Amino acid sequence: MRQDEVDGLVPGWERDGMSAFQIAVAELSKRVARVNQAFEQPLRADLAELGLTYAEFDVLVALRRAGEPYRLKPSELSRSLMLTSGGTSNVLQRLARAGYVERAANDADARSRWVQLTPEGLRITERALAVAGQVHEQVMASVPEDAVRRAADAIREITAVLDRRR
Repeated sequence: MRQDEVDGLVPGWERDGMSAFQIAVAELSKRVARVNQAFEQPLRADLAELGLTYAEFDVLVALRRAGEPYRLKPSELSRSLMLTSGGTSNVLQRLARAGYVERAANDADARSRWVQLTPEGLRITERALAVAGQVHEQVMASVPEDAVRRAADAIREITAVLDRRR
């Protein structure tokens, strides 16, 4: 089995008296963080060239994923992106100033409003998604496809349990 930098941390954890389970959890945490960083760093740089932050990209993609007419309630956005309502509000204000989203009345509930992609918002989202796809492919270019599939499936088992706890 191949070794990575995290393997170098294990002897120290063993000396510190961590249990085998604690070590496995620490390895998982470190490796997931490293994979996330491998995707996020180049993606953040490429998104910045489009004038977007990572948080703005997340919101735009969530709206795009909702399907036509590409709209959600702010509370739905916060929940799906695991952001606070204040954090979501700040991102939405920036996106509205850029002309990428607009607020629309909710005819079914006068107490709430929709956040909806504008045509320009849809265009920038499509460009950002293309960039993200390229970054993901570049980062994983030398990783065997079956290893990616196995890792994704294994992590799904963990997140499914964590999701049930929330």
